[in-house]
Amino acid sequence: MVPALFFSQLVLIALVWLYCMLHWVWPSDAAACPITPEPPSPLPKRKREPTPFAGLTHKPHCDACEHATDSCPQAPLAPPPRIVPTRGRRRQVDTATHFCPNPDCRYRGWAGWGNIRANGHPNGGRWRQLLCIVCRRYFLETLGTIFHGKHASVELIVRVLACLAEGLGIRGTARVFEVDPNTVLQWLVEAAEQLQAFSRHVLHDVRVRQVQLDELFALLSAVKDGVVSKAEAIERLERSPQWVWAAMDPESKLLLALDVGDRTLAMAQRVVHHVAQVVAPDCAPLFLTDGFREYMTALLTHYGQWVQPEHRQAKGPRPKSRWMPQPGLLYAQVIKTIRRRRLVRVRHRVVFGTLEAVEHVLGACGWQIQTAFIERFNLSMRQHVAAVGRRVTTVCKGEDGVRQQLALYRVYYNFCLPHASLRIPFELPEPTHGTGSAKRWQPQTPAMAAGLTDHVWTLREVLRFRVPPWPQPAGV
Repeated sequence: MVPALFFSQLVLIALVWLYCMLHWVWPSDAAACPITPEPPSPLPKRKREPTPFAGLTHKPHCDACEHATDSCPQAPLAPPPRIVPTRGRRRQVDTATHFCPNPDCRYRGWAGWGNIRANGHPNGGRWRQLLCIVCRRYFLETLGTIFHGKHASVELIVRVLACLAEGLGIRGTARVFEVDPNTVLQWLVEAAEQLQAFSRHVLHDVRVRQVQLDELFALLSAVKDGVVSKAEAIERLERSPQWVWAAMDPESKLLLALDVGDRTLAMAQRVVHHVAQVVAPDCAPLFLTDGFREYMTALLTHYGQWVQPEHRQAKGPRPKSRWMPQPGLLYAQVIKTIRRRRLVRVRHRVVFGTLEAVEHVLGACGWQIQTAFIERFNLSMRQHVAAVGRRVTTVCKGEDGVRQQLALYRVYYNFCLPHASLRIPFELPEPTHGTGSAKRWQPQTPAMAAGLTDHVWTLREVLRFRVPPWPQPAGV
C-alpha cells in the first residue's frame, strides 16, 4: 500500500507543474500592452571649431631661399651719368632697349642711357650694327637673343617656336617646316633660356589679391634613344610620373610660376618661393590650394615670423619663440573626396586667417573658395604643351625637356596670347581697314591686365628683346 506522504508529494509536484504550464501558455497583460522602449540618448556632436595653430619651434628649411642670392646679379651702386645728345638731328633709330655688352665699359648693362648709336647694316646684312660711343665697341642688335649667329630666316624660327607654343610636337613641327628635329630642339633650348631671363626681368613686384596653386600629373621618361626597346621605354615611362606645378592670379589670369618636379615638400617650397619673388614684398595675397598638406609648411616658411608667446605663469622660464604666420596671411583649402573616380564631396577649410577675412577678399569678385581657375588653366596647358597632353605619342624624356617647353608657353601665355575673359569693350566701334565689321573689343593679355605692359606682344618681339643683366631703375 502506497504511503500517504508519498502521494501528497506527488500531488504537490503535479500542481506546481500545472501552474508553470498555465503561466507560460496563458496570455498576460504585459504581452498585450508592450512597453515602448525609451529613445536612445543622442550621441554627442563632434566639435567643428578648428584648433588654433600653435606655431613651430623652428623655421622650415627652403633650398631655393639659400641659393637665391647666388644667382641674382646686383646692379652697381652708382649708375653712370646719362648721355643726352645736344647737337645734330634727332636719332631715327630707337636704341632705348639696347645696352653695351663690353665688360670693361662703364655703361655695360645700362639700357637707355644714351650711349648707343645705330651704325647701319654691315656688308648689307639683315641686322643693324650698334656702337657704344663710350668704349667705341661695335655689336649687332641680335646679341643676346636666339637670332644671333643664325643663318635661318627669322620668320622660320618664329613660326617653328609658335607651333611648339601652340601644342605641336617637335617631330611634327620638323615635318611641317622641313627642318631637322635636332635643329628644332636646339632652337627650343636657346629660346627657353632667353625666355626664362625675360620672365625674371619683367615679372617682379606684381600686386595681386589672390593666388591659386595646383599640381598637374604628367608623364616623363629618362630613356635615351636606342638604349632600350620601345616596350621597355613605355614601361619605364609609366613608372616615372612627374608633376607640373602652377600658380596663377585668377583675376588677371597672370601665370606667376611654372615648374616640374615630384609631389614633395621641397617642390612646394620652390614653387611658393617663386611666387614670393614675383609678388611685391609688402603684398600678402589670399592663397587657395587643394588639400595637399605641404602647401601649409611652404607658405609658413615664406610668410611667417617669430612670435614670443605670453608668459602665463608668474614664475619659471619664459616660453620659447614660435614661428607663426604673418597677421595678414590668408590661406584656404578645397578638399575633394573622390571615390571610384567620381567626386562625392567638397569641403572648404580655412588654414590661416579667418573665414570672414577670406570671404571679404573673394566678395570683391563675387566668388567663393575654389580652385576652378587654376584647374581650367591645366586644361589649356595640356592643349598647348605637347609633353603634358593626355594620351599623346609626344612625350618628354626628362625634366629639362618639359621645363623648356613650359618656359616657352609661360611667356607665350602671359604676353602673346589674348584672353577672351579679359577683353575690354570700346566706347565706339573702331572701323577696320578692310571690309570686315568694326572692332568692338580690345584684346588683352594677362600681362596687360596685371599692368606689366600696354600692348599685346608678338613672339618675334619677345625673342628680339635683349634682357639686361640686372633690373633697371624705374622710369627707364
